[in-house]
Amino acid sequence: MNMFDASVYITRRACLRKLVNNGIAVFIGNSESPFNYPANAYHFRQDSTFLYYFGIDLPNFAAVVDFDSGIDTVYGNDFSINDVIWMGPQPTVAEISAGAGIFSSHKFSQLEHDINEASAKGRKIHFLPPYRGDTKMVLGSLINKNPCGIRQLSSVELIKAAVEMRSVKEDIEVAEIEKAIDIAYNMHTTAMQMCRPGISEQEIFGKIEGIALSEGAGVSFPTILSINGQTLHNHSHKNILTEGKLMVVDAGAETMMHYASDITRTTPVGGKFSTMQRDIYDIVLRANVEAIAAIKPGLSNRDVHFLACHIIAGGLKDLGLMKGDTGEAVEAGAHALFMPHGIGHMLGLDVHDMEGLGEDIVGYGDKAKRSNKFGASFLRSAMPYKPGHVFTVEPGCYFIPELIYKWRAESKFTEFINYDAISSYMQVGGIRIEDNVLITGSGSRKLGKAIPKGVDEVESMCSI
Repeated sequence: MNMFDASVYITRRACLRKLVNNGIAVFIGNSESPFNYPANAYHFRQDSTFLYYFGIDLPNFAAVVDFDSGIDTVYGNDFSINDVIWMGPQPTVAEISAGAGIFSSHKFSQLEHDINEASAKGRKIHFLPPYRGDTKMVLGSLINKNPCGIRQLSSVELIKAAVEMRSVKEDIEVAEIEKAIDIAYNMHTTAMQMCRPGISEQEIFGKIEGIALSEGAGVSFPTILSINGQTLHNHSHKNILTEGKLMVVDAGAETMMHYASDITRTTPVGGKFSTMQRDIYDIVLRANVEAIAAIKPGLSNRDVHFLACHIIAGGLKDLGLMKGDTGEAVEAGAHALFMPHGIGHMLGLDVHDMEGLGEDIVGYGDKAKRSNKFGASFLRSAMPYKPGHVFTVEPGCYFIPELIYKWRAESKFTEFINYDAISSYMQVGGIRIEDNVLITGSGSRKLGKAIPKGVDEVESMCSI
């Protein structure tokens, strides 16, 4: 199965040759992964960079880009008659390769010979850092190296080239991301309509993951859905919804082309925000809206992160939860008690786009340095925005008991945090609001169908 037209992949590989101009690049596609015995595999998901350059969405394939000869080759095995009995008619490797604009193909076993031949001639063997154990084993065998240390041998030159290319989304990619957001619209509005006392988290979780499967290729990451939203990535779905709680749903879908969406909404159980919930929600909503409005080329994700942090800290000061000079509080990192994560991350074929290639290379490069401060250290990207980048924007405010108790016991930031006032707000739990944004030539554009996030919009959706 191939994704876009062959010309897309031909053009991408031609661009790659302009960035890496010697040796060969070896791309190992993913294989199936069994969850309890070999014939019972998890749903197959192809490696994203393999999809990007070759579009082959099937297990047990590899490919080589030869930067010297200009020849691209696909390696795989034709299906046997036994395979056809169980799976139906299947295309040949040559037919699959032609769909990617490649007319050189061999059996998978030929790959080892070709790599050994290139190595014997002293040619550079480029490969990307593997993140799966089976890929590490295959690569280790191919280049005769210990699989445990194979990531450290990956090609920085190839990584940087892939990051440079994949970071800027083509129009066809943006269209796919918008499809994924439109699926997420149905997931999140369904969750809002089901957010009533007595309903289990599990029931809502199952319903919205079913939407992702019925309208696309499934979820883009394990769904976060909980009335304990103060746990940032809460994958437990055991609770029964009760009045007075807020339900955080961080969920997205993949299209059939495997492009992702990543949306978060926070909904009051029963459909009405309390005054206290609304006070905190409005702060987070303002941070979300103003951060998106500020985004433009040249501004960095770090700049937008701290803009959101200032808005949240200022709002909490107005409520009496923080005090002192807001700028000084954010500079010191006191706000991170309430927002201990970054404003967002790149989005594309991966929900945390290209994170497998190395977060520091993708999000920081050679010019930006990661902060060592609590909260800011979790910022996944500090790079300047460029037209074609797609980012999530997801400010939040959380009342995490363990963190609050720890900081209070340590008398941390007492000049900025009013610990006595926090206790009455602990019932709020956590609030996060997340959208997906394309950076344009002059600013930004929020992608996809608008998913309710204003207080009146959310409450109205809950009443349907």
